[in-house]
Amino acid sequence: MSDKETRDKKIFRLTRRKALKGLAVGLGVLAFPGKDASASVWEAFFQKNFRELGKSEREKILARLEKEYSAQFGKAVKVKATPPVEGVLFGYGLDLSRCIGCRRCVYGCVDENNQSREPQVHWIRVLRLEKEKGVDLEHAEHYYNPSKVPEEGHFYMPVQCQQCENPPCVKVCPVQATWKETDGIVVVDYNWCIGCRYCMAACPYGARHFNWKKPGLPAAEMNPDTHYLGNRPRPVGVVEKCTFCIQRTRELEGRYPACVEVCPVGARKFGNFLDPGSEIRYAIENKRVFILKEELNTQPKFYYFYFT
Repeated sequence: MSDKETRDKKIFRLTRRKALKGLAVGLGVLAFPGKDASASVWEAFFQKNFRELGKSEREKILARLEKEYSAQFGKAVKVKATPPVEGVLFGYGLDLSRCIGCRRCVYGCVDENNQSREPQVHWIRVLRLEKEKGVDLEHAEHYYNPSKVPEEGHFYMPVQCQQCENPPCVKVCPVQATWKETDGIVVVDYNWCIGCRYCMAACPYGARHFNWKKPGLPAAEMNPDTHYLGNRPRPVGVVEKCTFCIQRTRELEGRYPACVEVCPVGARKFGNFLDPGSEIRYAIENKRVFILKEELNTQPKFYYFYFT
């Protein structure tokens, strides 16, 4: 693609976003003719894409969000914008021979990432599969509810965002609200998302989730340690997804994602692909590894493996 074509494509995307936002404003005026939006609402609505913001602009926005969230939830809320760490490419591994299907990862993720409780939004889905059939996604059960796990004759396969190197969701976004960072994490700018759900249709893993209603997040359960591109409270009408707990993993101490920490059997492995001594490098170099829907060439940084 020539420089002119690239430039024209960008102009089209930005113009499309402005047009859609203008339409939204018109609809909002028609729907709520007697209500005046606050200055902060309008400021957020017309905010530039996160990647286009200067340092002072980012600081102003983070301060505004911290003030709004602190007032909303009645506690001091921190909103970070920690950038990718140089020399880090995050990778994730999941040992199917260990996973017992307890779903603690699901609810550990909910608590950490401020997902809606009502209606429920889960970034991780755990599939129940029959051992005789192997990884047969067509007959996988999402809503199993036995008295005890693991169940005889079954194994379990958690699925979440695969943080693809070649993410189809990014390609289809008409306004560039989602992109892949240098550490491999695919992120979403919730203030820039227009809720078209093209990314949801393009994702072959069902890893993106749309807020149809105002997310129900009890103040007492809200995690105040947040990241602008991660677990800060999401508004209605936007798409959200797993970010490898960006608010944790980009810190200097390099904490694990919540799902890794909460797993009672150590089935989840996480680390830096570029570090030869990391757990994830050892797993993919020494275990029987496979990629979910490898034939699609999305090149996930999420690997499944067996220790046996």
